[in-house]
Order: sequence, then structure tokens, then C-alpha cells
Amino acid sequence: MKARINGKEYAFEDGETILQLARRSGIFIPSLCNFTPLEHKPATCRVCLVQVDDGSGPRMAAACETPLADGMSVDTMSQKVRNMQRTQVEMIFADHDQECVSCARHGDCELQDLGEAVGLSRNRFADRLGGAAQQRPFDDSARGMTRDMSKCIRCLRCVEVCRQIQGVAALTVDGHGLEACIGVGMADRHGASACIQCGQCTLVCPTGALAERDENDTVLDYLANPELTTVFSFAPSVRVLLGEEFGFAPGVNVEGKIIGALRKIGADIIIDTDFAADVVIMEEGTELLEKIKNGARLPMFTSCCPGWINYAEKHCPEILPHVSTTRSPQGVLGALAKTYLAEKMELDPANIRTISIMPCIAKKDEADREQLGQNGRPDVDVVITVREFARLLRRAGVDLATVEPEPFDNPFMSASTGAAVIFGSTGGVMEAAVRTVYNVLNGTEMGSIEIAPLRGMKGVREAEIDLGPANGTIKVAICHGLRNARALAEQALAGASPYAFIEVMACPGGCVDGGGTTRQKGKYHPNAATRQQGLYNLDRNMPRRQSHKNPQLLKMYEEYLGSPNSHLAHELLHTFFRDRSEAPSQTIENNRRRLTLTD
Repeated sequence: MKARINGKEYAFEDGETILQLARRSGIFIPSLCNFTPLEHKPATCRVCLVQVDDGSGPRMAAACETPLADGMSVDTMSQKVRNMQRTQVEMIFADHDQECVSCARHGDCELQDLGEAVGLSRNRFADRLGGAAQQRPFDDSARGMTRDMSKCIRCLRCVEVCRQIQGVAALTVDGHGLEACIGVGMADRHGASACIQCGQCTLVCPTGALAERDENDTVLDYLANPELTTVFSFAPSVRVLLGEEFGFAPGVNVEGKIIGALRKIGADIIIDTDFAADVVIMEEGTELLEKIKNGARLPMFTSCCPGWINYAEKHCPEILPHVSTTRSPQGVLGALAKTYLAEKMELDPANIRTISIMPCIAKKDEADREQLGQNGRPDVDVVITVREFARLLRRAGVDLATVEPEPFDNPFMSASTGAAVIFGSTGGVMEAAVRTVYNVLNGTEMGSIEIAPLRGMKGVREAEIDLGPANGTIKVAICHGLRNARALAEQALAGASPYAFIEVMACPGGCVDGGGTTRQKGKYHPNAATRQQGLYNLDRNMPRRQSHKNPQLLKMYEEYLGSPNSHLAHELLHTFFRDRSEAPSQTIENNRRRLTLTD
């Protein structure tokens, strides 16, 4: 079948919309709510208006929801069409907070881009809506995020990513007319809602309605205080993520430049979270082997992803006995920085401030957990995301592209291995654990430490791992995205899981696509595979690729902790989780019903 757009004929397939054909043919039609990665067509913004004539006379229609018909004529460029599009954008802006300079998306806003695309130079309606936008709620009760509904344009992208990708369905549409905005279900505030603060909604929100809580001023206060010792660390994935904020290609390793930039802004001590990831493997691997040896109920689930932990506590608390008690690398590093490192460097823990640079918004929530602290002090004082760190460097006048790379130089907690680096990708924690578990059981290394079935981007993957001639095989599973995690958790609770060990990462792709990573306007995880490959390349080029070969780690156990899972290791490096659901026995079923209603 064929249709004409702006006088030129194009072939199309049955069921295609005008917008789909236009995008496929390189014809620009401004749009906002239609978001290709998500399978929905809400048609709420009406910006993609075009003039259509299917033989019954010309009419205005939204291109995103109008199916093509054979012989249809479409006009996207006439003055009438442009005026209609501009009017729609005017009305959206008028019902929107105009304080752009205070917005988390300032300079990186799809709504601002849209205004430019339709030629908006003034707004006739700005004073005619009675300040309705300012009357909508601002909610900063969640530890990691803010919800500013004065900036919401009701595109529904956040609702759909929470429902379709994560299977959480924590976000709802509340109110009517000008009062309509995104709500948090039955909760009275964000912090008490079903939200697990994975931050995937912040990646798709075109404005600053949903954003990470910016804590850069706190970091600057620490740096400006001469009585404090600032200890900075950054997650495995950050080294292949931050460069995108400064013009580098996705997946490029900027580790040395990050260290150089931190020294420029005044960081006192810089250590690598990769060191703590190696520690996690030692603790979690030992924990798994003890469970297998003692005949404990399996599978054991990983615990390093705070989005998954929040989900387990709020939506599936029955699974908590199956979750490893080992802290995340961030939790491990914070505890060791204020004990082992403080002792080695003769520092007063009360004057240490630990700052984590993470790809994850839920890490902010994790750092606030009461059980992750000592003597009334948090182990991690503040967490900033990749996006926040980029803003911090710009505020300090530091351009990462011009920074000279520098090495880690801390002799106690900066060595790492390739196993730690791949923590940033889905499947990486499992692969790192298998490398060390095999060595512990056999006293030798695996023939090939790159395990292909554990890699890739499929939502759920499984593998059968040969643990050596005397130990047989175990089945393991990896999943990313919480909708997938829910299915594996239900299987485990039903006693039907064939797996001994299950890795869960809340965000699609793992940490390389966390809620605090660099976002691209109008796109959702476009660089996932490239970022993942960047980590695998780093692993391949590391001189040591197994956690149990980290020399600083071995020395720390020898002179401080004793051995993995020792009494002191449990005290510092393990934790516990709490049921935070309203009705534990009904949580899974209620969640399933809620999703069924919204699917």
C-alpha cells in the first residue's frame, strides 16, 4: 500500500501509523509522548498533529495514533500544521513550571528542544492558567529521588517504564484536567510508596518532573571543610559511563581521568569500589559454598543491587531468607573506609566523609539504611550519580576531556581485578563468583574464565557450571529487570527452582544502564551493549582477573579480617533486610493483580 507525505509517495505496511512511516522515511514530525522503546501510544501531548486526507476531506490528526490507509495524503509542513503544532507546545509550556534554571534537566530538556523545533518564541497562554502547575505537588520524601509535578507534562513514559520494564507499577495518574499528574499509588508520599527507586523513570522523563536528588552542595561542603578527610570512590561501571557526558564515545575507559578530576576538585583519598567488589566475591562465594555444604535451602540470590533489595523488601518479602547477607560493594567499601583504612592511615573515623559515585539512584537509599553504619555514623555519607558528578565537575570548571589521567595511589584499597570490573554488567557478578568458587573448591583455576552463557542482554539467562571433577555441576541464573526477577522469585518460593545461585540486577543491562547514568533525549538505553563490551574489554586486559588474586585484599584478610565470613567480616561486611510490605502473605498476589489490571 502507498500513501503520500508532503506530496511524495511512500510504501507502508498494514497497521503502520503516520508517525512510524515518517520516522522510517526520515521525515521529521515533532512528538513527545510517543516513545519508541515502550510499547504504548498514549497520544496525550498532541504535538505530532498533521493534516490528513483519506478521501473524506482534510482533517487534523495525531500522527502517532492514526493508521495509514491506501491512497492517504498527509501534510506535515503547511503553515496551518505548523501553527497547530506550535499552539500545542505553547499550551504545554503554559501548564509547566517556567523556572528552567532550577530544573535537573536544564540544558538537556526535551521540552525545550520541542519549543525550538516548532519555532516557539513567545507564549500567549503563560498567564492564563492561574498558576495551575505550581499547585501540583513537590515530593522529596524519597531518599534518592524528587517528584516535582509542576514540571510534569503527562506524557506517561514513567508510568509505562515502571509497569512494562520493571513490573513494579508504583506510578499512577492522579487527578483530572489541569490537576492531573503522576502519583505514587495509594501512598501519601513517595518515600512510603511501592517505588523501589531504581530510577528508570528518570531516564525516560523528558523534563525534570522525576529526577535524582542532587547532593552536590553537600559534597562541596565536605571539600571546603579543612577538618574533614574526604574519601571518594567510584563504581566499576562509572569508568565506561562518565565519558559520554564530556563527548567521549560510549564504553571508553576514563578511569585515569576520573582520578585526575577528583584530585583537581580537592579529594583527599581516592579508592576504587572495584576493590570492594573483589571483597564481595570472597564473602558471597564463601556464603554460597557454606549453604551448599550445610544443605541450606537454595537458591541464594545476590544482594549487591539496592533496587532489587528494595523490591524484595516491599514486593516479595518471603524471598528475603534466600538473599545473600553480604553487603553491596558500596556498603563494604564504606565500612572498611571507616575502620580498616582509618586504622592504616591513622585517621579519626569521625572526621572521614565517604562519597560514592554511582550509576544508581537506589544507592542513595541504600546509604541511608540504619544497619549500614557504626556508632551512629553512616558508612557512606553521600552518594552522587554519574549525572550529578558530571554537573559537579562543570560547577568546578573541570572538563574531563582536558584532564590528564592519573593512577590510583592508595596502598591499601585500590588494587582490583577483572572480576570486579565486570560487576557493572548483567551477569558480571555471577561470572566473577564462579571464577573464585571454582578455585576455592579445586585449588586451581578454571580452564576458561570467560563464561559465554553468562553474558549477553537476554532478560533471563541460565548456565550449568562445572565445579570440577569432585564437585559436579550446579545450575545458575541471571536476570535483569525486576519483572524477570519476580518470576524467578515466585519459582523459588514454590520450591520449583532448579538453580543454586541467582544474580539479580534491577536495571536492564545492569549497572551500565542504571537510573543515575547518562541519559539520551528520546532514547532508552541506546548504548547498553557498547558499555557492556567496554567492561569486558577492561577485564580481558587486566593483569589479574580473579578476585582471590587481589594482593591488597589478601593482605587485608591476613592482617585484619582473618578470613572470609569470619566474625569480624560478618560484623563489618554483612547486613540484614526487613519486610517493608503492608501485607506480606498477599504481596506477590496483590502485585500480580495490579500488573494484570494495568497490562
